[in-house]
Order: sequence, then C-alpha cells, then structure tokens
Amino acid sequence: MTVLRSVALFVVAAVFEIGGAWLVWQGLREHKGWTWIGAGIVALGLYGVVATFQSDDNFGRILAAYGGIFVAGSIAWGMVADGYDVIGALVCLTGMAVIMYAPRSH
Repeated sequence: MTVLRSVALFVVAAVFEIGGAWLVWQGLREHKGWTWIGAGIVALGLYGVVATFQSDDNFGRILAAYGGIFVAGSIAWGMVADGYDVIGALVCLTGMAVIMYAPRSH
C-alpha cells in the first residue's frame, strides 16, 4: 500500500470518527434528536470499518498512528470552530509518521 493511500484512509477514518462523535454530541447536547444520534453511531461504526483497510497487520500500530491523525483532526476541527493553534497538530502528525512509516526491521 502506498503511503498516500494509507494517509487517505486515516483521513477518511478521522472524518467518520470526529464527525460521528459530533453528530452524537449534537443529538444529545443540542437536543437535535435520535436521527442525529443514529447517524453518529453509523459514522462511528464506519470509522472502524475504514481502519481495517490499512495494509499493515499490526492493529496496535494502526491504532497508535491513527491516534496522531485523530488528535490533529480534532485540533483542526477546533481551529475552525474555536481558533486553536496548529503546532500541536503538527507534532501529532510527526509522531504518527514515525509510528506508521519509519523503516524498521522485523
């Protein structure tokens, strides 16, 4: 799998997880109802499905690398909504790249 495809899968997974959590939040906290909550649950399930398309067989590595994407995506979401700083997102993405793509011997 190319790095580009892998990163694209991480981005899609982040959209489903962050968007799904936001939909559940809207349904419960903003009283938008069960349709929003249900859509959020579906999106969160799709996040789990998308993660399985990564070619690496090590679940822990995929999850750890995705953690960097999730944090960066959450910070990006916060930058749009609340004006957060970008430095933390860059640090997370650097760590994610080391976890996922650094050469290693098996």
